[in-house]
Amino acid sequence: MSFLKANPRFLNTVLLGGTFAKKLEAIAKAGFDGVEVWQQDAEQAVSKTTQQLDALSLERTDYQVLLDFDGAVGEKRDEKRREALTMMATASELGSPTILVAANTAECEQHKIVADMKWLCQQAKGFGLRVAYEAMSWSTEIDQCDKAWQVIQQVDEENLGIVVDAFHLFALRRTVQDLAGIPVEKIFLVQLSDITMPLDSDALKQIARHQRLLPGEGNFPLTELIAYLDKLGYTGPIGVEVFNDQAVEQDAEILACKAKKAMEYILGKDG
Repeated sequence: MSFLKANPRFLNTVLLGGTFAKKLEAIAKAGFDGVEVWQQDAEQAVSKTTQQLDALSLERTDYQVLLDFDGAVGEKRDEKRREALTMMATASELGSPTILVAANTAECEQHKIVADMKWLCQQAKGFGLRVAYEAMSWSTEIDQCDKAWQVIQQVDEENLGIVVDAFHLFALRRTVQDLAGIPVEKIFLVQLSDITMPLDSDALKQIARHQRLLPGEGNFPLTELIAYLDKLGYTGPIGVEVFNDQAVEQDAEILACKAKKAMEYILGKDG
């Protein structure tokens, strides 16, 4: 039995080394439908980035990542709002339907999180964008999917949904039960990676940023997650987001193909 057969497949550019153009060529050649584009990927002229994506018929899964926005303290709050507006303008120009916001990992005023996210969603509507909110396993406040869902419910905006990142879900020894009660239409995208558990909590950030593995190379219960999403009727994007310092030294085309095969193997497993 295979799961999520019709869902768009994407690759995050962070896995690959080389120029942005080479990364995109490798992603397209490997058979991915789309790509997660980072702010630094679009540092060249946005029109050129758009042309590169169009030439390879690559969908823009999302534009990322707005960091430490929700509950930002003092002057940083205004600074982050300016950054958000710039990001949204770029995302719109790129043709990305979604911007990705990672839960605050810095100093945070919890009582401002909902108001900040509501402001962001209302601004995003003017650009025709969705906002994908991602719990971070070392976030100051929102470190689990169920907590992110609570915020989303309080914000109560159509264009706000959740990112299900396998790393941040499973690295804290959480389970798919954290997703219970989240309507399928509020899951905006799913990111897969793997590691070998158990994980020392002191090594969380180090592993997350430098040593993640491709799906199936560790022992995360990815099949359980995928089966849950399939049963729920999830039809949105699913892809690979792997930060790995050794990977970026490898041939981009070979690695992109390896990532695609790894993901399809996991999606084809019957747990």
